[in-house]
This record gives sequence, C-alpha cells and structure tokens, in this order.
Amino acid sequence: MKLILLGAPGAGKGTVAKLLTKMDGSVQISTGDILRGAVAAGTELGKKAQAAMKAGDLVSDDLIMGIMEERLKEDDCKAGYLLDGFPRTIPQAEALKVLLEKMGEKLDFAVSIEVPTEVILDRLTTRRTCTGCGEIYNVKSNPPKVEGVCDKCGEPVVQREDETEEAINNRLSVYNEQTAPLIGFYENEGMLLKVDATSSDAVIDAIQAKLGK
Repeated sequence: MKLILLGAPGAGKGTVAKLLTKMDGSVQISTGDILRGAVAAGTELGKKAQAAMKAGDLVSDDLIMGIMEERLKEDDCKAGYLLDGFPRTIPQAEALKVLLEKMGEKLDFAVSIEVPTEVILDRLTTRRTCTGCGEIYNVKSNPPKVEGVCDKCGEPVVQREDETEEAINNRLSVYNEQTAPLIGFYENEGMLLKVDATSSDAVIDAIQAKLGK
C-alpha cells in the first residue's frame, strides 16, 4: 500500500504507521525521523533543519523534496510506503504529485486521522523520548520502569524541546494554518479517507475496509 497519513501532531500517525507496516512489509517514511537523524548526525541538512525544528516551525520545501526523492528511490520502498508527516503544505502535495508521476507511481489514498485538540495536548505534554534509541514513553500510560531512564538502552528519557505546551500550541497553529488545507486538497483529488478516532485499531480497521481487505 502507498498511503499518506494526515493528522495534527500527536494524532497517532506514527503508531498507525508502525501497525500497518507490520501487516504488509511497507515502510514508514517520517520526515521528522529523517530530519532528527540528520540533526543527530550533524549533516549540513541537519544544521539547517535544527533551528526551524526547535521553534516548531516547518523546514523549507526544497530540503524536504530533496530528502523525499532520495528516500522513495531506495529498495525498501518497492513493497509500499506510508508517508507520515509529509506532505505538510499544498505546494509540497503538488510537488509530491509531480515527483510520483516522474517515478511512475501512484498513491492509494490519504488518511486524515481526526483527534480532538485537548486529547492531543494531553498526549504530547506527557510524552517523553529516549535520547539514545528514540523509544517513546508516556508519563501517564507508559512510563519507563525507572523514572528518566530508558528500559531498552539505559540512556536518559527527556521531554523534547518541541513537546512543551508552548511549542505544541505553536505546532498546532502551524498545522491548522498550513497543513490542515491538505484535507481539502486530497478530498478534491478524490483520495481522502477521514477517520474520527482516538484509537489506532479503529484507524487500521477503516484503512483495511477502504483497501477492501
């Protein structure tokens, strides 16, 4: 399957993507993960992206499209892919359409995961991330066994700079202003599946039904 996962930060796109990839061998492509990897590696792209990401702003389209083209040409994408957190704007969606046509590929559809803002704020402000392996915890529902220490690798577990309440509110306003219009874009393309759900299983069921599985 080749899907786009749409939804505000904290809507559960990453969790849904991980469940879907286990089902059919497709790969999850998250620009957030790619960019964080570039920041950690200290690449030229990483340095450019870091300042924008810290503030919760968007990284420039030319950087993102360059990364995406390279990524979609890798062998593991042949079984299918789930785009998580990309495209983020209408120009990116249009550029992606051109890129896929050039590659002779076509998306199945775009899934919009609709979650109330108060649920998102609660999820993200209680989320913690391991500085070593990137494992994600939640101080309420899934805390590490030892506070502040990763169960898997023993490195510190911290609140990311972009997951403080102030940064989250900024990310949500950026999303509503620049990314939410994608729902209309894919609706006009006849490619939208809208799912009102706070549970990942309900989203998976809706996707499978749409794919006819």
